[in-house]
Amino acid sequence: MNRTPPPLSVATRAELFAHLAAMEQSGLPADKAFSLLRLPRAEQARVDATRKLIARGIDPATAGRRGGLFGELDASCVRAALAAGSPAATYRRLADLYAERVALAGSVKSAMAVPLFTFVLALLLRPLPALVAGTLTTGGYLLQCVGPLLAAIGIYRLGKRLPHWLAGGAPPALRRLVEQALLRLPLVGGMTLRGNLRDFTQHLAILLEAGLPMFDALPLAEATVGNGVVRAECARIKPAMLAGATLTQALAALPAIGGDQLLACVRSGEHSGCPPEMLFRHAASETAAFSQLQRQAATWLPRAFYALLLLWIGWGVLSSGAFMPHAGEQP
Repeated sequence: MNRTPPPLSVATRAELFAHLAAMEQSGLPADKAFSLLRLPRAEQARVDATRKLIARGIDPATAGRRGGLFGELDASCVRAALAAGSPAATYRRLADLYAERVALAGSVKSAMAVPLFTFVLALLLRPLPALVAGTLTTGGYLLQCVGPLLAAIGIYRLGKRLPHWLAGGAPPALRRLVEQALLRLPLVGGMTLRGNLRDFTQHLAILLEAGLPMFDALPLAEATVGNGVVRAECARIKPAMLAGATLTQALAALPAIGGDQLLACVRSGEHSGCPPEMLFRHAASETAAFSQLQRQAATWLPRAFYALLLLWIGWGVLSSGAFMPHAGEQP
């Protein structure tokens, strides 16, 4: 039984679709475009598998999906674009989408690099006065340094795996409880909601622009929403439209996700006959707002982290007794 390979990394997908967009705009056929594609060694086998399928007459969307290069959403976008003509614009949209995600992740990592270095330095310095004073052994010093570091690494790894666990292995009741709690948290809740809605509108716009009908595009766009609570709200749009509502009316009936700005963009798009363009504008606006929130968080969270770190170091130094007179010593 063939197992579906894990999806490519976001950075690799950005590189993949940027290459395909450039090759398509140059007028190269699909088999030649894929033959010139060079991915990291671990993923190059997927390129070779896709090329073989294309050589057998299979369309690039299906070949990329079966070869492990495209996810279901990517394949649907490319398939619709192929049916409408050239997939160059869709390739470019997907490349920009994934490149944007890479940039956002990079900004978070760069913002946290100095605080993490400071944290490691604090672990080394905090028990140092006690070691110098002789109240702490070398083994105890190493334990105090390594113990919190291992705990921090464990917490980081758990936090990184949490979204995947919630999406796959968590019990539904617990998953919904955690996702509801995330939406209620100050700052985090707003970022989570806006980020999920941005993903939904952006993918819906790409699918519609590629030529996919609205009723086919909606379920695929819903699947890109990471938070189950938000995804359940988005899933109510299609039934409302099947009952005769417009997209604007369907969103207006969902105040949890149908904000004024989104409604205005969708209404304008429906009146002008260009829903994808207006959805792209809304997604771009939300991306800018989301980036601004991330920049604010990247500015203030390290400051709060530094303050707590200084308090922690100060308390450790004062409580170590390194600067207190020992028994038998004159003050």
